[in-house]
Amino acid sequence: MHQRREDSSFLVRVLFGIPIDNRYPCADVPLMIRRNLTGPLQALAEKMPVVAVTGPRQSGKTTLCRAAFPDKRYVSLEPLDLRDYARDDPRGFLEEHVEGAVIDEAQRAPGLFSYLQAEVDERPEPGRFILTGSQHFGLNESITQSLAGRVALLTLLPPSLDELSLFPNSPLDLLSTLWTGAYPRIFDQELEAGRWLGDYVTTYVQRDVRQVLNVTDLDAFTQFLRLAAGSTGTELHLSRIGADAGVTHNTVRSWISVLEASFILFRIPAWHRNLRKRSVKAPKLHFFDTGLVCQLLGIQDAEQLRHHPLRGAIFESWVASEIYKARGHRGFSPNLFHFRDNKGLEVDVVVDTGPGVIGVECKAGATIATGSMAGLEAVGKLVSTHHPHLDQTLCLVYGGASAQRRKGIEVLPWSSLPTLNW
Repeated sequence: MHQRREDSSFLVRVLFGIPIDNRYPCADVPLMIRRNLTGPLQALAEKMPVVAVTGPRQSGKTTLCRAAFPDKRYVSLEPLDLRDYARDDPRGFLEEHVEGAVIDEAQRAPGLFSYLQAEVDERPEPGRFILTGSQHFGLNESITQSLAGRVALLTLLPPSLDELSLFPNSPLDLLSTLWTGAYPRIFDQELEAGRWLGDYVTTYVQRDVRQVLNVTDLDAFTQFLRLAAGSTGTELHLSRIGADAGVTHNTVRSWISVLEASFILFRIPAWHRNLRKRSVKAPKLHFFDTGLVCQLLGIQDAEQLRHHPLRGAIFESWVASEIYKARGHRGFSPNLFHFRDNKGLEVDVVVDTGPGVIGVECKAGATIATGSMAGLEAVGKLVSTHHPHLDQTLCLVYGGASAQRRKGIEVLPWSSLPTLNW
């Protein structure tokens, strides 16, 4: 069991101006913590007639949109009757929501988007329609075909560390944070993380991806998922995973692409501002949620992570995901890369901010070992030599508790990751 924080949900709601009775029009919704995407979402709704929020299932999209726009009508296209209504009579459906609405799981009725285009062209008032969708590929396809130039697109991922800390029962130590992951329902309803994540794999990951790809060999796909989880935080080798899973590398490529479109994992390419021609070009694979990785790898509790051979890779994926969330939830492009040359010189994450770069090395241990900053120091010198116009910040994130500064490198405890301006 995790130690409970002193904060109460009442104080959280008062602090962020959330209704005390937690009620919204039409239905009750779960506890709403303040999400960092709220500001960008509301700002875009003041400029664009349609704003779409996509992301993985159970990341909190519906709760966010209903809390950000409490006066808007809410309709979900998940129920078959409402979905059929929107498909069969899109004009009638939109006439019922002429003043606008939050339309949940909008990709369920792709034909609706053409009529929505005509509606917002006639009345292009900012913020009329807020759309959400879990299947990124389905929602994106409909948007690009019908609503290009009329819609702003945002992505909501599971809560970042600073958001997660607002839940009264959020984990306080690193191993528990990695093992539990960040899906909000686990904390909102105080569910057992291992059981919930196991159900998530079965009901969402396997079902959604298999439906899209028409996967018939469940055993091979399940083996692939486990192999992909075991490859988190490492360079992606399609042929190796395919050989172990008993499928072709083209099949692995297709499955990886759909998992990426479903916000289960993401790839970060080699840094494109090449420091050396000898730099390795393979992308790195990262899962967005380390709790999901632990579930797929059969890690049964947080303590088992302490001596697990993949603890370092899992920690690196957690850091990469936190940086991705920090930028994405502010409405920025993630712009994450990695660097490694053929002599072993590497930096785990490189954030290209435009005018500068942030180099990040990840060490899961609580002690900073001798030589752990050698890669950062060397790459920092290369950046200064080949790109002297770039601002650079070098940072080592580790599993300890004290912040330091060594040789121009920020040494940052894992719990202080949100304090850096990504």
